[in-house]
Amino acid sequence: MRIHIATDHAGLDLSKFLIEQLTADGHELIDHGPTEYDPLDDYPSFCINAGLAVVADQKAGVEALGIVLGGSGNGEQIAANKVEGVRAALVWNQSTAVLARQHNDANVIAVGARQHELAEVLELIRAFVAEPFSNDERHVRRIGKIAAYETTGQIL
Repeated sequence: MRIHIATDHAGLDLSKFLIEQLTADGHELIDHGPTEYDPLDDYPSFCINAGLAVVADQKAGVEALGIVLGGSGNGEQIAANKVEGVRAALVWNQSTAVLARQHNDANVIAVGARQHELAEVLELIRAFVAEPFSNDERHVRRIGKIAAYETTGQIL
């Protein structure tokens, strides 16, 4: 699977760790930055670029997901969710990681680097990546309503 990853300064070490571990798992990791520590960096650019890449890959038929990291993961999730076609979920435990994929077909996971130990984040990411979307009719319908609003501005 191709995985696009982006962070801010708070998640830079975690990002490097995840790139190493997930590459060893056989995934193709694409780093959208930053490349060096800057406590004044602006994470929206990195996270939006990662989201754009996930959507472009998925539209091209490439199996892809995204990871956005920050101190809490909140801002990074918000930034990624501004990209049409992104469904970014803030994940903080195994259940939210699994349900984000299973029920919401989330294509980007957001995690707070300052909220978890490295090994815990790796397990959250692995659970997210491994979990398929259920394709349950009610979930498909709900995601369709979100997509319709996103593209037309109409609430169905």
